[in-house]
Amino acid sequence: MERSTKLDRPIQAVSKAVRRRLGPGFLRDLLHGVPTGKPLHPPLTDVALGCWISTSLLDVTDVDPRASRTLLAAGLVASVPTAASGITDWSALHREQQRVGFVHALANVAALTLYAGSLLLRVRGDERRGRMLSFAGLAVGGVGAYLGGHMSYRQAAGANHAVSVSHLVPLGWHDLCELKDLPDGRPVTRRLGYIDLFVLRRGEDVTVLADRCSHLAGPLHQGRVTSVQGADCVVCPWHGSTFRLSDGTVMHGPATAPQPAFESRLRRDGVLQVRPVPA
Repeated sequence: MERSTKLDRPIQAVSKAVRRRLGPGFLRDLLHGVPTGKPLHPPLTDVALGCWISTSLLDVTDVDPRASRTLLAAGLVASVPTAASGITDWSALHREQQRVGFVHALANVAALTLYAGSLLLRVRGDERRGRMLSFAGLAVGGVGAYLGGHMSYRQAAGANHAVSVSHLVPLGWHDLCELKDLPDGRPVTRRLGYIDLFVLRRGEDVTVLADRCSHLAGPLHQGRVTSVQGADCVVCPWHGSTFRLSDGTVMHGPATAPQPAFESRLRRDGVLQVRPVPA
């Protein structure tokens, strides 16, 4: 599925429309989960799916139908912000991830339709057919959940892609390069052990972050340096995640995890040293 190009045209059209409609700003950051520092979509899916799974359990145990209708309706209400956050995340993924995500979304829309039909039948008093549609919705939703899990655990959509420096770079100061070898005012990348670093020199002041963006590992040194809310920031060239240079804080998504930051100092002989800032 992730290698098939048959759905690329609608995927490209929908993802562009979503990005254009939302644009950069608070709403998009909220739907990505920037304020909480964690993706918003996964916990919201737990709410909707939890309600629907509970509905099926109540249907099997044949309890008061009003309880099943209440949980079913709660799942339908929860599906609105779930879908909004999901399509926002999906619009800023790699194409292989988007292909799986597109089918994931189609399965969830089908499940949502079945559950809405189930609620309508139940309200009209047709409990038997309403339960049948709920079970069908759970089966189709299970397919969607499986694809969502594949995106998260196999394709690493929503995971933190920034290098975890705690086990790759020991604490303490490390020689990086000579200050004179760094261009003034232009970000570059330098290697420290197993990881690539984003390095920006301004005079004798040097800012150092992990170079691979926490969203999908984009090269930050190829991004542009800008100012956001009075703070100097770097914008990832792939999906526009924006990080504060002073400490790696996320200023705008789709990234939700901060960039690992490094302290720097200059030795008397002109050698730049860096050390990781503890998380």
